Amino acid sequence: MNVIQATKQDAAAIHLVMKAAFREYEKALPPSSALDETVLSIRKQLMNGEQALLAQEHQHPIGVVRYTFQSNVLSFFRLSVLPEKRGQGIATLLLNELEAAAIKASIPFLQCKVRVSVPKNMAFYHSLGYIIKEKQTSRGIPIVLMEKPLTHNII
Repeated sequence: MNVIQATKQDAAAIHLVMKAAFREYEKALPPSSALDETVLSIRKQLMNGEQALLAQEHQHPIGVVRYTFQSNVLSFFRLSVLPEKRGQGIATLLLNELEAAAIKASIPFLQCKVRVSVPKNMAFYHSLGYIIKEKQTSRGIPIVLMEKPLTHNII
């Protein structure tokens, strides 16, 4: 298994993994907006400053995380692993790669937003050292902003 920095040419692979991973939320109220994204919309985001890491196994996409650098935070979203590949450490591997990228860029925090209605995701991030920074509402959905302070010296 390897992790690569995705490019706009990987938009179809990103879309494939993301749609498979978020399919379980299509009956959520409201359904995840991830299900509305297209290959074209993902490609446009990648051309406009968004970045993504793609986990591959035998050159087949199995996981993805999308992210942006903001002033003092690396904000990530759409962490996705193919359902049949879950439980193998792929999400953790992708998040470890994000931490390394943040440290390299002297960014002190990683952040993500999580639906309160998905406690397993909140528990997963908590197990990796994320804390709830604040509670919010987005599109009428209760969410939490989770943050992980990175332990490195920023010069």
